[in-house]
Amino acid sequence: MRPEVVRTAARLRSLPRDGERAVVMTMGALHEGHAALVRAARERVGPAGQVVVTVFVNPLQFGAGEDLDRYPRTLDADVEVAGKEGADVVFAPSVEEVYPGGEPQVRVSAGPMGTVLEGAFRPGHFDGMLTVVAKLLHLTAPDVAFFGQKDAQQLALVRRMVRDLNFPTEIVAVPTVREDDGLALSSRNRYLDRAGRASALALSRALRAGEQAADRGPAAVLRAAREVLAGGEGLDVDYVALVDPDSFAEITEGTWHGDAVLAVAARAGTTRLIDNLPLRLGEGR
Repeated sequence: MRPEVVRTAARLRSLPRDGERAVVMTMGALHEGHAALVRAARERVGPAGQVVVTVFVNPLQFGAGEDLDRYPRTLDADVEVAGKEGADVVFAPSVEEVYPGGEPQVRVSAGPMGTVLEGAFRPGHFDGMLTVVAKLLHLTAPDVAFFGQKDAQQLALVRRMVRDLNFPTEIVAVPTVREDDGLALSSRNRYLDRAGRASALALSRALRAGEQAADRGPAAVLRAAREVLAGGEGLDVDYVALVDPDSFAEITEGTWHGDAVLAVAARAGTTRLIDNLPLRLGEGR
């Protein structure tokens, strides 16, 4: 059944529901990664619950020279994907609905975690992301919200914001969806030409190489990942980092044991991509 497309928070609040409300926040251009989030939300709330997919291209998340204007806007196709996977509602507000006073003067600060890795390469990005997530949590009032693990730093920051600011919402992570060749699904993959796509595959290969070295400690993980990336043609690497999944502080201790995230960002041609893989360090495979 085709989901109802809702443009205002007032209309969304008026919709009847019996069970939990789950929300999946997107900027549109839905792909299988988003579909997996919607399916997870549908499974969680069951037939009595309500699944809301938000489609909003947030201008605060784009810095100078980034791709706000060319970011794909495919609402009709997005509604079809959302409905096929079990969404009840697509909330597609205007910029004026989300930011009724114009560009907000009061914003959520990402704090120290928002200044490293992606935050260092995209200053202000995470402040904009958290501000819109906070707004959408207020506007949609969900019991539970689903986020993909591919944007691991975003996920960690959302969890921290919800905890620090006492949002009454459970945050659920869904594993990264990959294509058959290992490339993590992303709305930006459509910008890759054949050569760019071939170059981009080095990201997932580097993560797998790092995973193979996880029982030998942080230095071995980073060395294995960097060796793969160094051999990738047409790839301009921004960073390779091994971090604590909660704080995103870099792990350099050779004795570190437990959970970690191996994260990478690079440009394949003109397209900037990120990827990551959760690891367990020092405990064998």
